[in-house]
Amino acid sequence: MRRTALVVCVLVAIALQIARAQTPAPPLPSRPEPRVPSPESRVDTIPVRRVILYKNGIGYFEHVGKVRGNQTVTVAFNSTQLNDVLKTLTTIDLGNGRVTGVSYNSEAPLAQRLSGLRLPVGEHATLAQLLDALRGARIEARTGDRIVTGRLLGVEEHTRSRNGEMTTVEEMTLIGDGGDIRVLEITPAVTVRLAERDSAQQVGAYMGLLASSRGRDQRLLKISTAGTGERDLLVGYISEVPVWKTTYRIVLPSRGGAPLLQAWAIVDNTIGEDWQNVELSLVAGAPQSFLQQLSQPLYAQRPVVPLPKSLLVMPQTHQSTLAETDSLQAAVEPPTEFRTRVEGGVAGGVVGGSGSGSGFGIGGETGGGTYRPGVGVPQAAPVRPSREEIENRLAQTSAAALGGDLGDLFEYKISEPISIPKNQSALVPILNHEVGVDRVSVWNGMVVNGRPLRSLWLTNSSGSTLDGGSFSVLDAGAFAGEGLVEPMKPGEKRLLSYAVDLGVQVEPRNGDEQRAVSRISITRGVLVQYSERLARRVYTIRNSDTTDRRIVIEHPIRAGWKLASTVTPAETSTDAYRFVVSVPAKKTETFTVAERQPVSQTYRVADITDQQVDLIVRESGGDPVLRSALAPIIAARAIVAGLNAELNGRAVETKRIEDDQMRVRENMKALRGSSEEQQLLKRYTAQLTQQEDRVDALRRETGDLERRRRDAQTELARLIDSLTSEVAVTP
Repeated sequence: MRRTALVVCVLVAIALQIARAQTPAPPLPSRPEPRVPSPESRVDTIPVRRVILYKNGIGYFEHVGKVRGNQTVTVAFNSTQLNDVLKTLTTIDLGNGRVTGVSYNSEAPLAQRLSGLRLPVGEHATLAQLLDALRGARIEARTGDRIVTGRLLGVEEHTRSRNGEMTTVEEMTLIGDGGDIRVLEITPAVTVRLAERDSAQQVGAYMGLLASSRGRDQRLLKISTAGTGERDLLVGYISEVPVWKTTYRIVLPSRGGAPLLQAWAIVDNTIGEDWQNVELSLVAGAPQSFLQQLSQPLYAQRPVVPLPKSLLVMPQTHQSTLAETDSLQAAVEPPTEFRTRVEGGVAGGVVGGSGSGSGFGIGGETGGGTYRPGVGVPQAAPVRPSREEIENRLAQTSAAALGGDLGDLFEYKISEPISIPKNQSALVPILNHEVGVDRVSVWNGMVVNGRPLRSLWLTNSSGSTLDGGSFSVLDAGAFAGEGLVEPMKPGEKRLLSYAVDLGVQVEPRNGDEQRAVSRISITRGVLVQYSERLARRVYTIRNSDTTDRRIVIEHPIRAGWKLASTVTPAETSTDAYRFVVSVPAKKTETFTVAERQPVSQTYRVADITDQQVDLIVRESGGDPVLRSALAPIIAARAIVAGLNAELNGRAVETKRIEDDQMRVRENMKALRGSSEEQQLLKRYTAQLTQQEDRVDALRRETGDLERRRRDAQTELARLIDSLTSEVAVTP
């Protein structure tokens, strides 16, 4: 409150000072007669005649209106819309005229405009920052009956202790004309007045810019035309709009007849302009679009280059032209005027007039071309029609939109012009067609308590692409449930679930899982054992209702697994097989899904052990062919292993002798000069001689063993490389 009161006091004082600083206004001249603009230069607006709404939140708008002579028309937008308009604006004069230019009011960003002031403060300046920016200005500060005048040196913050608490205070320093320096604490009791007209004008300009940033965000696009007579002008552009939504009603007949699919589109008009008799199209697609700040002036960061001090350039004069060439003449001639003309009006036509919409709804028809929430449902007739009469009338109602493909997109073109006031929404009918429906109950792993979902297996026989949205089901004249549907192409079949089936329960359980070897392959030293994992899943379905049920079991698709059942699924989705099981009333049925998964296990024949061979032979059913094929390799590998063991033994013995010889030599060095030297030296010498003989023998034996091992390894490699076998396992 203290800081707020202070700011209010200062701003009031500044405002009074600005008012005093202004010069008296000159006397008003006599009021001239009002000038009536000529038809050739008047400014007018043109209405929206065509709107196309897309699913990515953009809309294409087309204005068509009459212009006469050199007339200028305006279209109003806000800054957000203007960016898209500048990016996509298309203007075409449809008569004997042309568009000469397009202009709009542009404003630099507030920060850029503030930087042009001599007052160095930002957009969110505080009182201390404002006063500090006015350093050097003459200030008159009043506190009570005391008035202090001087030039502002600056504003500083200080921390002081008051009543045992540390507080921050702001103080301004003033220097008087006589050189006296005074420091005043800025409190709510202090009133500050700018004593100079220039300072007051600077603050006034600053406050004016802040106020202008809160003004109405409106941009006026002015389109100038030139021509003769009256003609049509077309203006097209895109703008950001709310995404239009789709809702469906599926009406199931109480007796006989085909189910009916109704589609409604929810459209919002938020562009700030009424739509009167607009040709509306709804596109179920999302063309690529993006935002770009085109309406905001862009300033480039330029380098600061110092002025050269030693460069002096003398002014030059250039001789006059003596002769002109044809090429030069052609280069300076203005281009021929280019005119764009569309014969026969706007492509596709623009439907004018009020017209009458062909609405539809339960119990009656809606009239007029305007759709508004809560409007269009007629009063109930004194005599209520029967259910069959209602269903017949629904089936006979024509669609309110014409569907058509637009490449990868799909368009619902409303057959009658509609009117939607600004900032209002409408529920627009776009489809009314018979469809094929099968009543089923769907079970999958996401259901609760094993209860399947009541569903409709709907075939889109409408010939139109159905956009994604919500749907509700009316069964026997009453609400039965609702759900969501994704986009559907013509002829596509889709499951739509809308309620829990309390009369049916499904209990799944896993059966026994087995593994069976199918074949064994040996090629170039690699043994591959091919087998299959077999798994079963058993579904127990109990129908406690008094009517028969068709249950759709969605069995999940597992990577690497294939169906082994003889039962074929009714259809397959991206992540599930769909099996249809019929369950009579008050009955229980079981349904089994068998799957197999091929697996393989690889062994290197050179590393295979006897235990692994026994296991592989046992899993292959004890086939003697496999054991006999591997027997020579196992025997050759045993020979190599025996030779390796002998070589290891020779190496260990050689290492032991070398260690013992080193110990003996160390002892011989220690005997020098002792009484036992001669006797022990003779003993150690004999021992070393004996060990050297053994080392020589070991070297000869090692060489022979290495040669035999090389031969054995070569034979083993030959056997492995030549072994090729394929063993089929009979289950």
